[in-house]
Amino acid sequence: MELRVLGQAAGMFAATNIDDMLVLAVFFGHAGHERAAAARVAAGQYLGFAGILAASVAGALGAGLLPGSAIPYLGLLPLLLGLRAARRAWNSRRDAGDEAPAASGAGVLQVAAVTFANGGDNIGVYVPVFAVAGTASMVGYVLVFLAGVAVWCAISWFLAGRPLVARALSRWGHILLPVVLIGIGATILIEGGAFGL
Repeated sequence: MELRVLGQAAGMFAATNIDDMLVLAVFFGHAGHERAAAARVAAGQYLGFAGILAASVAGALGAGLLPGSAIPYLGLLPLLLGLRAARRAWNSRRDAGDEAPAASGAGVLQVAAVTFANGGDNIGVYVPVFAVAGTASMVGYVLVFLAGVAVWCAISWFLAGRPLVARALSRWGHILLPVVLIGIGATILIEGGAFGL
């Protein structure tokens, strides 16, 4: 496998996943200092990204797993999860007075759903690249991308653990998580043309 392919794969991963770093930092911040909750975030990120890779490989091999017109509607997943998180934050805050709700972290499937739904643009970029890359290069891309997920998780965990960031996420994370999820969902729906805009 050529070094050029590995470099291209690393660059493509970084360019198509920069938004995931913020989302992961929010998820890790929401997890607090619980290692089990942080492990669920990382597992969910891997599961969701594995779905993106599977759809991309299938699309490159001609299986056409998702029609292009369906991809914008993936935005409904984070939108609904964001609305659910907002409702929980509202109910917890109302029940607890002015105290922020305790962090329990997101579940594996919640993180995976957000990652996959946010990956519609990734699939759109990866499919044509994989289609012309050949089998050996496609395997190289996949391996670099999977290593990239680990790097992204580590950076996001680090950012969420910085005192200033941690204090902000601890104080505002229960509000920031629904806002980010709703924003991601709305962006996917609008930019994907789900409403003909």
